[in-house]
Amino acid sequence: MAEESKETGLVIVYTGNGKGKTTAALGLCVRAVGYGHKVCMIQFIKGSWKYGEIDGIKRLAPEVEFHTLGKGFVGIVDDELPFEEHQKAAKESLDFARGKLTSGNYNAIILDEVNVAMQLGLLEVEDVLKLFDEKPDKVHLVLTGRGASEEIIDKADLVTEMTEIKHPYTQGILAQKGIDF
Repeated sequence: MAEESKETGLVIVYTGNGKGKTTAALGLCVRAVGYGHKVCMIQFIKGSWKYGEIDGIKRLAPEVEFHTLGKGFVGIVDDELPFEEHQKAAKESLDFARGKLTSGNYNAIILDEVNVAMQLGLLEVEDVLKLFDEKPDKVHLVLTGRGASEEIIDKADLVTEMTEIKHPYTQGILAQKGIDF
């Protein structure tokens, strides 16, 4: 006879240089909502650009909360903010995430681009690892972004690495609305 399954909150990491990390987290979000779960998604880096997922995910309210707390991409294209402002926003986002994680109101918390925030030095890996220990047993914690550290990978329950095999940009095809952003 099969054992009765019990709910166990997992730590899930979507990382790698290929596309699809945020999309995988959004797929998990849609699946969770299909079962009546509550999800909170917090974006750490994306902040100043327009993304279709922002409007799309808002359609899943009230089961899904979506928060863009980052100040935008750090050190690229149109970023004129001091590094310290990005760092302050990332630390405030992590504190905000901690509150949501421990509130008892959600089945899953998604920290979008948090791996990049650590890789850029906006957050300390140790501070993010503390969330793993503070996470209630039944809550799933999802971390996205390229460059997940070995410490994060080692402590996670599930890690998927997106590997770029072929990309339209290398063929001169720009990002497509509704597909890439």
